Amino acid sequence: MHRLTRRHVLAAAGALIVVPGAGWAEQTQGSPARIGYLMGRASDFERPWLAAFRQGLRDLGYVEGRNVVIEERRSEGRTETLPGLAAELVRLKVDVLVATESLSAVQAKKATTTIPIVSLSQDPVALGLVASIARPGGNVTGLSDYHAATAQKRLDLLRAIVPSASRFAVFLDSAISPNQRQLQDLHAAASTMRLKLVPFEIKGADDVARAFAVMTKQGVDGLILLPSAVISSNQKRIAELAIETRTPSIYTSALWAEIGGLIAYFRRAAVYVDKILKGAKPADLPIEQATTFQRVVNLRTAKLLGVTIPPTILGRADRVLE
Repeated sequence: MHRLTRRHVLAAAGALIVVPGAGWAEQTQGSPARIGYLMGRASDFERPWLAAFRQGLRDLGYVEGRNVVIEERRSEGRTETLPGLAAELVRLKVDVLVATESLSAVQAKKATTTIPIVSLSQDPVALGLVASIARPGGNVTGLSDYHAATAQKRLDLLRAIVPSASRFAVFLDSAISPNQRQLQDLHAAASTMRLKLVPFEIKGADDVARAFAVMTKQGVDGLILLPSAVISSNQKRIAELAIETRTPSIYTSALWAEIGGLIAYFRRAAVYVDKILKGAKPADLPIEQATTFQRVVNLRTAKLLGVTIPPTILGRADRVLE
């Protein structure tokens, strides 16, 4: 097989087929690019993200079964299965591996140092995925949605909704190093507001029920959730228990406020995949960071909780669900 130049395009069967640059994917003429898609969360939660990624590929001219194949591997929130799933995708010799959250990205990085990885993670530097945001330097690039800068804002919002609050719970998985950093940021912000934070390790569904039982006994006034595969996989149960226990909660994704919402974040992942398939090296592709944050308020939930959303918050909301 001869080596192809970057952006080499072949005419085949009346269609244009983009062939990846030879530096990363030496494919037979006209064969479809193969993308590995590693999911750490439950399928119900991942479905809209995967749909957004697929739409992003279609927008760029990729047609599944013709010039691209997506190999999906799901852990369904059982993070212990991620190493084996990542190894499967490596054995398939995918051309690009997409990892949809922090732990998936870490396991993908452990599984291969040669296959390009597009990660969607919190803090890729802290996770050891890349050398720096501007110059990743290895086989990983992608997008970061680190929320450290919003720690004070999240506490301010909860305090505005529950002015008499003195104690907030935090759900997290401290095995994810950015979660440790976010918790530190929250503690620092809470100390200035004379608030106490009560962290709960959430490693599985049983931890969710236990945490709410303790929260009820301790009289916790609100809940903050830090992103993780397990927490995302248990989103419905957490939302149900928050309403049942009348616990105002603040989340980091609009999907929690409106299940089925679509975030452009995952469409951007398709752009990174496209660049790599056309010859770009992950080492040279800067990590794209979230710069715009939306404030979504669910008034239906507020009514069920018996809380009143202040006009100042409603006035600054990007979306209000009634």
